[in-house]
Amino acid sequence: MISVSKVRACQKPVMLLWTVVFLSSFTGVAHSTALLDKVVAVVNKDVITWSELYKAMEFDAASGMKSLSEAERKKIFAENERRFLDNMVDTKLELQAAKALAIGASNEEIADAIGTIKKKYNMDEKTFEESLKKEGLSMDEYKKRLSDQIILSKLVGQQVRNKIVVSDQEIADYIAQNKNDEYRIRQIFFKKPAGDFDKKAFEAKADEVMQKLKSGENFATLAYTYSEDASARSGGDLGFIKKEDLGKEFLDAISHLAIGEVSAPFWTDKGLHIVQLEEKSDPSNVAEYREIAKKKIFEKKFNEAYRNWIRGLRERAFVEVRL
Repeated sequence: MISVSKVRACQKPVMLLWTVVFLSSFTGVAHSTALLDKVVAVVNKDVITWSELYKAMEFDAASGMKSLSEAERKKIFAENERRFLDNMVDTKLELQAAKALAIGASNEEIADAIGTIKKKYNMDEKTFEESLKKEGLSMDEYKKRLSDQIILSKLVGQQVRNKIVVSDQEIADYIAQNKNDEYRIRQIFFKKPAGDFDKKAFEAKADEVMQKLKSGENFATLAYTYSEDASARSGGDLGFIKKEDLGKEFLDAISHLAIGEVSAPFWTDKGLHIVQLEEKSDPSNVAEYREIAKKKIFEKKFNEAYRNWIRGLRERAFVEVRL
C-alpha cells in the first residue's frame, strides 16, 4: 500500500526501505526492460521511462507478493501500471514545484532521517548497510529517495497542510451530526465466486494471509496485495463507519477487538473478510471525541485541498502519458 503515496503528504515518518521486495524472480522483467525501455510519460522537460516505472513498482510491492506465482505477480503489475505512473507524474510535478520554490533537503536532515530509521529498527551501521546491499540500493540512491521524501513533505506542508484551519464551530457541528460510536477499520476481502466453489480451498487463502499477519507482516501491505475490493488501493482502509451502518457480521467480528487487533476470517453474503480495528470514537469521552472530530475534519479538508492542488499543477504543466 504503499507507493510514493499521499501518506507522505501527511508528513508521516519516511519508512520506505522496509516494505521493499525486489522481484528478482519475476522472470523476464530485466530482459524486457532492456528491450522495451521507452518513454511512458513526459512531464514538462522531464521524462519517465518504462524501466523507471517498473523499478518503482518493484520497490513499492508488498512483501506478500513474494509468495505469489510469476503469473500472479505479472497480473498485479499490469493492473497497477497506470496508477503507479499517475503517482510518478504527480511526484515529478511536485519535485519540479519544489525546485522552483528552492525547497531542498540538507545533509543534516537526511542523516537525521536515517538515524530515526536505524533507531526504530534497532540497527547498527553495519546491519543498515547490509540491508541496503541486500535490497540492491547504494547509500547514494537511498539518500536520494529520502531527500525527495523530505522535500515533498516540506512542499506539501507549505502549499497545502499549513493553510488548513479547523474551527471550533466545525468541530461542534461534526459532533452534533455524529453522536454515535464510529469505528475505523481496514479489511482484506476475498470475493465469493459465482456458482459452486470449494469452500475449504477458498478459506485456505484467508488462512494463508492470517499466518502472514501472525508472523508480523503489515496488514495494509497485505490488503494491498490480496484484497479484492476497491479499498485495496488504500491498504484496505474503509475509514470511519457509524456503528449503525455496520452489518451484524462486522459488529460481531470487531466487538471484542482492541485497537490494532485483527479479527478471525468471517463470512458475509459477499465473501470472506478479515478486519483490523484502527480506531474507535467514543462520544462519551468529550475531549477525546473532539480530537477525533478535528482529525477527521482536517483529513477531509486536506485530501480535498491536496487533490485540487495537484490538479492545478497538472493544468499548468505539459503532461503526455504514452503508456
